[in-house]
Amino acid sequence: MRFKRILLVKPSGRKGLSFAFDLIPIGLEYIAAYIEDAVDEVHIVDMELDRRKFQDIISLYCPDLVGISLSATEHNEALRLAKIAKKNGAMTVIGGYHPTSVPDLMLSYPQIDFVIRGEGEQTIRELIEHGTPENILGVSYKKNGIVLHNDDRPKIENLDNLPFPARNLRQYQYKSQNRTTDNDVIVMSRGCNGSCSFCCEPSMSSGCLRFRSPENVMQEILEMAKYHQNKSINVMFADPNFIGNPSGVDRLCDLLIEHNLNIEFSALVRADAMAKYPDIVKKMCRAGILKFEMGIESPNPRDLKSTRKGITNGIHREAVKNIRENGGRPGGTFVIGLPDQTIDEIKAFPTYAKEIGLTAAAFGIATPFPGTGFYKELDEQGLIFEKNWDNFDEMHSVYKTKHLSKETVEEMATYCMAKFWNLDTFIDQEMVAQKRTMRKKTMVDFARERILNLGFMTNNGNELQKDNFGQHIKTFLDAYADPRVEKYTRTVGIHEVLDLKRLLRVLGAQKIQCSLSLDDVTVSFVFKTTSKTVEYIQVIYGRHDDSTINLDVDLKCLAEPHISNLLKTSAFLFSHNLSIKKIWSTFKLFAAIGTEVISSNLQTVHPQN
Repeated sequence: MRFKRILLVKPSGRKGLSFAFDLIPIGLEYIAAYIEDAVDEVHIVDMELDRRKFQDIISLYCPDLVGISLSATEHNEALRLAKIAKKNGAMTVIGGYHPTSVPDLMLSYPQIDFVIRGEGEQTIRELIEHGTPENILGVSYKKNGIVLHNDDRPKIENLDNLPFPARNLRQYQYKSQNRTTDNDVIVMSRGCNGSCSFCCEPSMSSGCLRFRSPENVMQEILEMAKYHQNKSINVMFADPNFIGNPSGVDRLCDLLIEHNLNIEFSALVRADAMAKYPDIVKKMCRAGILKFEMGIESPNPRDLKSTRKGITNGIHREAVKNIRENGGRPGGTFVIGLPDQTIDEIKAFPTYAKEIGLTAAAFGIATPFPGTGFYKELDEQGLIFEKNWDNFDEMHSVYKTKHLSKETVEEMATYCMAKFWNLDTFIDQEMVAQKRTMRKKTMVDFARERILNLGFMTNNGNELQKDNFGQHIKTFLDAYADPRVEKYTRTVGIHEVLDLKRLLRVLGAQKIQCSLSLDDVTVSFVFKTTSKTVEYIQVIYGRHDDSTINLDVDLKCLAEPHISNLLKTSAFLFSHNLSIKKIWSTFKLFAAIGTEVISSNLQTVHPQN
């Protein structure tokens, strides 16, 4: 019996570092496009954004086959959705990195009928057309209570033969952090020829790296731009190794420059390629590919060797230099909590990230995913203690290390994030961007972006470490005080990077102190200004006594969200500004901020040519 009504589902529950790079279910859109002409109906639902109950969705579409794509952190939620689908008479099929690695485990659950291993387009189409898994390559299934694994399906060789993802089936708006700019995703290749021990990609692609033609990719980009009505959009190249085919990337850049679209791209790249091809890096930045995420992993050669990364510290530095010189934004991910790491080694990670010139960094906890060499090694030693797949999110410690407890590893992730994401990092981002834009960012735009950053970090931190959020706030504060911020801001001069003329003219000479406190821990930001310059910014423990303006924030409202704590925080904000002189200085601060906001709004209404 053929399947005719297909529902493809992305479960909720994807969190941690993978969440940042997997916002749009592009894999399901590829599958939908590949089967669209073979079925009566196909729908895609993203339960991360959909506010309907899954039972209501099932009742609306009445699918006879429900397909669910999942990672490890979505294991439990996918099983819950599959159970609902089965109760309503649908067959269930799952795929993705996690099921590909553990098909026997997934088929041990009665609500799972089929597992598709590896790439799904051809396999699911044959399953739909035949109505049975027998003799279909790449399928695992149960027969008379026995799990059977059909032979692997060969990888799709000519990716240009695949139809473009079915963006027309999207039911949601995928927005950037500012909630106004559209996001989208595209892939130029599949697979990766790297051999990193902790990565899931080898189990999915077996190291088989294949590429689309630049012309085919450009055609999809033009259709994507049309889909978004030619508005400004942010697009991620989600290839595991975007620059795996340097000549193809070079040609694509020529096409992008020729069309001059209103698109800013980001890409996942290997540091060795960015170091080896400086001319292509230059052309990528010129073509609008401006944000790069590299697996830096660690400054420690021992870690780089144990993870089979195949790169060196010298490659790190050269890759970052090539990106910065062309106005691009070099970002890097680090792996903390590897079996032999110590606290002192991990604390050096954010310092190293700044020293080599990264403008963005993420610090993920080493997580052994099934199907990786890392998982096999730890599992054989009996070191994996976590049984809840929800916590395999690169933000929780799930196995025993030699030197560090679970709690210490998780606090180190918070420490590294705080130590890197200080004010000097944000200023550095703008300084690098000026090489390309040739203009200063307004104070209002800069502040708006920082507020969005703060909201994102707070929401995700509260979600990921909700049982111990107060302690993580203290760890954050402890890491944030940093004498290098003063040294950097004295050298660079913030007024040379941001447009502060109006604000400083109204504000004048001040020493503004903003203090963040939780229980007995206090960290203060000190801004020393004149009528024309910002002399320096300090981030210190405790408080200065000679400030002209004080703003005090009690972070108990974050550690213990409650209306009473919020009211106390509001009352506490100006508690150190009770003298006439400080009241007048505080008034000047708000007048300066108001002037900036009004000016920004006027420029938005009447933009300059």
